[in-house]
Amino acid sequence: MAIENQVPEELQKNVFLTSVDFLYNWSRKNSLWPMLFGLACCAIEMICTAAGRYDLARFGMEVMRPSPRQCDLMIVSGTVTKKMVPTIVRLYNQMAEPRYVLSMGACATGGGPFKEGYNVVSGIDKFLPVDVYVPGCPPTPEALLYGILKLHEKIQNQSVRTVPWYRKDTPKGITVPELGPDIFLPDRAAEIRQITMKQKPATAVEES
Repeated sequence: MAIENQVPEELQKNVFLTSVDFLYNWSRKNSLWPMLFGLACCAIEMICTAAGRYDLARFGMEVMRPSPRQCDLMIVSGTVTKKMVPTIVRLYNQMAEPRYVLSMGACATGGGPFKEGYNVVSGIDKFLPVDVYVPGCPPTPEALLYGILKLHEKIQNQSVRTVPWYRKDTPKGITVPELGPDIFLPDRAAEIRQITMKQKPATAVEES
C-alpha cells in the first residue's frame, strides 16, 4: 500500500502545522476559564453545574472567574435587559483572545417569555458573536455540559492559520451600545437620525 494512502489528507499538506493545531487546540479546550455572569434563573442551573454533583472540573473548568481579564468563555445565562447590554459588551471587550460566548437559555438566545418586553433584548447575538446556543427555560446542567462539549468540538477544529485573532485586520473590539430612549449603537447614530427625520410628521401650520 502506498504511503500516501496511509497518511490523512490534512497531514499530507503540512505535518508540522497540523500537529501544532492539535496540541494548541487540545490545551485550549481543556483549560477554558468561564466567567460567572448570571442574569436570571438560568444562573442557578449554571452554578449547579459547577457544583460537586456534575464535576465541571473534569472538563478543565474548575473555577469560574469574576474578572473578564482572567476568562476566555462568557456564559450569558438569563434575561438580557437593555440596561445590561452595554456592560456585557464592555466585559466582552476586556476578555483576551481567543474568547467565546455561550448563550444559555431561551431568554439569552431570543428573549424568551419576555421577548416583547420594552426593556428586554431579543437575543444577545444582536450585539455579540455567539458560538454555542443552549436551549431551555432554564436548561438543565446536562444541557449546559453538552453545550460546553460542543464548544470543545468547535475549538478542536480551529486552525492557527485561519483563526481571526491572528489577523492584522481583526477588529480590536465591539462598539459599546448606548442607552438613551432605546438601546442603539453609536456607529449608527447618523443613520438613526436620518430615518427619524424622515418619519417625523409634518406640521399642519408652518411657523412664520
